[in-house]
Amino acid sequence: MLDIQKIRADFPILSQTVNGKPLVYFDNGATSQKPQIVIDAEVKYYQEINANIHRGVHTLSQLATDAYEVSRGKVKDHINAKHAHEVLFTSGTTHGINLVTNGFASVLKPGDEVIVSSLEHHSNIVPWQMLCEKTGATLKVIPMNENGELILEEFDKLLSEKTKVVTVNHISNALGIINPIKYIIDKAHAVGSAVLIDGAQAVPHLKPNVQELDCDFYAFSGHKMCGPTGTGILYGKEEWLNKLPPYQGGGEMIKEVTFEKTTYADLPHKFEAGTPNIAGGIVLGTAIDYLNNIGFDNIQEYEHELLEYATKRLLEIEGLRIYGTGKNKASVVSFNIDGIHPYDIGSIIDKLGIAVRTGHHCAQPIMNFFCIPGTIRASFSFYNTKEEIDQMVEAVKKAQTMLS
Repeated sequence: MLDIQKIRADFPILSQTVNGKPLVYFDNGATSQKPQIVIDAEVKYYQEINANIHRGVHTLSQLATDAYEVSRGKVKDHINAKHAHEVLFTSGTTHGINLVTNGFASVLKPGDEVIVSSLEHHSNIVPWQMLCEKTGATLKVIPMNENGELILEEFDKLLSEKTKVVTVNHISNALGIINPIKYIIDKAHAVGSAVLIDGAQAVPHLKPNVQELDCDFYAFSGHKMCGPTGTGILYGKEEWLNKLPPYQGGGEMIKEVTFEKTTYADLPHKFEAGTPNIAGGIVLGTAIDYLNNIGFDNIQEYEHELLEYATKRLLEIEGLRIYGTGKNKASVVSFNIDGIHPYDIGSIIDKLGIAVRTGHHCAQPIMNFFCIPGTIRASFSFYNTKEEIDQMVEAVKKAQTMLS
């Protein structure tokens, strides 16, 4: 059992008020809050070892380099990558996806096919559209059903020898649906396709085992898992990372430069041009340690309780519809109330201290499927409580009364 009040004390922002009301933060799908240990670790870096990495013989540079590479090792162990050099530091999931699509511009040719799902965030749609436009490849889409689940029979039909990349999110940011990614990965590999998994919404709730999944790429952001903004990870299998060209040119990613020819550095540095977010990379390791100390089994169990409780309480409200009703879900409830725009609900409950996300959640194809402008999304973390859910429900009821 988690000691929720003790955990909440780790997060200084949770004790403040918003609009004169105690903050209820249910926008964890957008970004998580940061525990004091993460905040302190960032300050400590700048106070004690601030220096550039991999380049200096002086003591501070060596200390910073060591701390950065220790953090890479923590990520490697956390996701069970085979090698530390398969772990690339990025600025976030979007950066990681774009790194891969840029590399595949040298792989794809006209007539090749890329498969995405209808549940994707825009950052896992638009880069692939741009890639297809550049290479002449064709974009195919796995359809979804009314429960917000992917129709796997249709996915099976889309697969062929023309399929070169399949990319899906592990968990839908808009609906909270957990996709059957192991099935998708195995089926894609059976036709020789590479697979990229967008893990942005998964890593706050579970530990992905990339070797067990056998995915070729797995991208995620640090800021959604209690780490700093501007941090992220792209895992890539060694053979793929060696095959793809660098995403950016500059310092750090080279072995030798002449005006006639440049040779690139070995992995992972080949894909890490320029001075990175050193503090962020180091502190991401601190955030991973914090979450592992709490335990992901504990996190999943408690967040599932919050999901079930919130679903039950919200469905007590007349005219409320939840979108994403599949069996396997993370702690996200996306809903609307008949006849009321989601933005209006969100604006009113904000005045009551309740932070939720409203809109299309950068997933407009999902909203188009349901013929709605957007939803109200409450996304829960292990530091939230059932009492906060009760506060949200009462706030939504009050907004409904005001707007009806």
